[in-house]
Amino acid sequence: MERVRAAREALEGTGVMLTARSEGFIVGRPDLAETVRRLVAFAAAGADCLYAPGIRTRTEIETVVHAVAPRPVNVLVGSDFTTVAELAAIGVRRISVGGALARAAWGGFMAAATEIARAGTFSHLAAAASSAELERLFRPD
Repeated sequence: MERVRAAREALEGTGVMLTARSEGFIVGRPDLAETVRRLVAFAAAGADCLYAPGIRTRTEIETVVHAVAPRPVNVLVGSDFTTVAELAAIGVRRISVGGALARAAWGGFMAAATEIARAGTFSHLAAAASSAELERLFRPD
């Protein structure tokens, strides 16, 4: 908690959001009670947003949201286990995807490359963004 308090003091007046995270669920210690205990303590020490990467069930997420309210909770979404609407209904106010978008891109690359190597066909390339789409995306307005 000392680090969170020190960070809060150092950030005072800067407008920077201080997010504190409890990583038990991603390091092999998925203890919801301990996660909640830590997040509540981080909130009391001055964290603006609380984050427990790896919580996935509605019960886990609701428990965390209610425990630290009214502070916002961030949920990490790296697979198809929920929707933005479902998370919003639970009270989640921030969502991050970590490396999931990069993994999705690599998955498309691997599927297309595997098809070319094994079948000699190119059907996976049909899902690719067109050059025009990419140019519009990256063109400054």
